[in-house]
Amino acid sequence: MHLGNITLVGVGLLGGSIGLAVQRRGLATHVTGLVRRATAVDECLNRRITTAATRNVATAVKDADWIILCSPIGQMKALMTDLLPFMKPGAMITDVGSVKAAVVEELEPLAIAAGVQFVGSHPMAGSERTGMAAARADLFEGAVCVVTPTSRTPAAAVQKVSDFWAALGSRVIRLTPDRHDDLVGRSSHLPHVAAAGLANYVLSPVHPAEQGQLCAGGFRDTTRIASGSPEMWRDIALANRRHLSRVLGVLLEDLSEFQRALDEGNAALVEEFFANAKTRRDAWLGAQEVKNGDE
Repeated sequence: MHLGNITLVGVGLLGGSIGLAVQRRGLATHVTGLVRRATAVDECLNRRITTAATRNVATAVKDADWIILCSPIGQMKALMTDLLPFMKPGAMITDVGSVKAAVVEELEPLAIAAGVQFVGSHPMAGSERTGMAAARADLFEGAVCVVTPTSRTPAAAVQKVSDFWAALGSRVIRLTPDRHDDLVGRSSHLPHVAAAGLANYVLSPVHPAEQGQLCAGGFRDTTRIASGSPEMWRDIALANRRHLSRVLGVLLEDLSEFQRALDEGNAALVEEFFANAKTRRDAWLGAQEVKNGDE
């Protein structure tokens, strides 16, 4: 697969990792980064994440065959509006946003009206670390990437975007935007809320100074993702608030049931709570190992 010229709109962890992966695999003629800061232009080139970098919108996209939106989801509509007048007819556009329904609803009509193609994507790869310094060429290898077409998406465009992520080593699945948001609301967005809640509560300054000294590996592992970008997670939580609020309510109900069992000293229910969690997680881990072994 050869993609021609690619422009990365935003060169942080995900954008930078795409740039490195595309170049390592020889998938593009040129990789251009559209960045906001003058220092980021030099950083892109010094780290060899892109072959060119610019702060100028027209320069960034005028020759691009592919445009990957790697900005925070709250900025995507404004960026798309700025980019469209300078895009080549028929250019292929996708994104890396963690919420799909709102993004697709905003961007798809703009793309159709401008004569370019847009298909939503969400690579399930990342880190609590941010910025291009954290970028890795192997970030997408073995990771699931969700492609989210709608009834208006041409089949050929869906295949192109699916092939793109597969070429970076991802396992591609296709879901509707709303189905995607429902599922990641549980598996991705809810864990971030839980991790942030634990970090906020346990590390609150109202607790004794010794509290932090007693936070060991379990606490560190459970709250690792709370170190992610607050601005990014604000946008994600608000954009997926319908699904996230619902699943948060279910989790709170489950915890309330555990609390009642605890207050009542009901050993059987307390053990069942932990046993179910172990059984389900162990089964999930086993299934992941089987899938990885098949690749």
